[in-house]
Amino acid sequence: MIILVINCGSSSIKYQLLDMKSDDAYSLIAKGIVEKIGLPEGILQYAPTGREKIVKELPVADHKEGMKLVLDALVDPKTGVLKSFDDIDAVGHRIVQGADFFSGSALVNDDVIEKIGICCDFAPLHNPAHLLGIHAISEVLPSVPQVVTFDTAFHQTMPDYAYMYALPYSYYEKYRVRRYGAHGTSHQYVAQRGAKFCGIDLEHSKIITCHVGNGSSVTAIVNGKVVDTSMGFTPLEGMIMGTRCGNIDGNIIPYIMKKENLTPDQMTEVMNKKSGFLGLSEKSSDARDLNELANAGDYKAKLVFKKLSYDVIKNIGMYVAAMNGVDLIVFTGGIGENNSRFRRRVCENFSYIGLEFDYEANAAAGKETLLSLPTSKVKVALIPTNEELVIARDTMHIVQDLED
Repeated sequence: MIILVINCGSSSIKYQLLDMKSDDAYSLIAKGIVEKIGLPEGILQYAPTGREKIVKELPVADHKEGMKLVLDALVDPKTGVLKSFDDIDAVGHRIVQGADFFSGSALVNDDVIEKIGICCDFAPLHNPAHLLGIHAISEVLPSVPQVVTFDTAFHQTMPDYAYMYALPYSYYEKYRVRRYGAHGTSHQYVAQRGAKFCGIDLEHSKIITCHVGNGSSVTAIVNGKVVDTSMGFTPLEGMIMGTRCGNIDGNIIPYIMKKENLTPDQMTEVMNKKSGFLGLSEKSSDARDLNELANAGDYKAKLVFKKLSYDVIKNIGMYVAAMNGVDLIVFTGGIGENNSRFRRRVCENFSYIGLEFDYEANAAAGKETLLSLPTSKVKVALIPTNEELVIARDTMHIVQDLED
């Protein structure tokens, strides 16, 4: 089954084309991204597997036009990988926020689209873009089934005492204010893959997954089901991130608003786009830039990494206590997969639970690696995430059920 996986951002479209024969038998046909949609100078990147990557600079007016560029690249007579659009059997979309409407992936219909629209209030930077992607596919490929996979779905197994906030209960009833989490497809993939890689029975396990990058979250998983996660009502809650502040005292918000004469929207922008790595370092939101600055002795860049490590350590510690132990800790995401110093800083704090860290293996980056010694009571693994594969698998199963 040929499946096109789409991840629409506010000004971008990431995509992968996969040939899915089964959950574990598949091949990547092509991948790429359309960037700077709506700006004067757009970019199309198209990388067919085994061939040279193509980069084109051209204006991209909207997501419909961006989607047409993606599809045209796939069927280009000279460089394409498909004979025609008819070769595409299904399209799978990543959706950031599905609230408590969805506990799994779903076939796109009017009801699903309406509920994704309701959730735009909870993910105003993401869900509207996802809807644009769905509508663009509907116009260009009207007869192709579409499936949506939600970042929040994997977290729907959390108990009420973990997802509820101690606010008036009526806010939950009227406005659906509760913890939803994010990065669910990533946490799901690396927990399952990590357990298999380390020889752990997922159905009888305690796993902590650390997705650490520009956006970061830590999740506690018991017997394959989420019991808690660090992100909350929105992806703002939790640890320090690229431009997001993470956990702060709620009273700081009106205090700063009064001192700086800010509106609610302006304060939201401060917390979501001007804080985190960028706010604390006052230089960059990119961990790679900050790593260079830290190596050169920059105090604020060093502070960013110290705080990031400390935030992850605290979250892991909380979840070890909540689960009464842990069998496996997994690192993934841009920083989790590639920053060995960060992983070392975190793991050195867990000798008290019998974690014995393999410093030599920790030199690895971007590939599946066991980071704990054979004598360690707790296993640690680096598992590169593959959210697109999770989406493709779910899309395949839902479309197959539709055909049966």
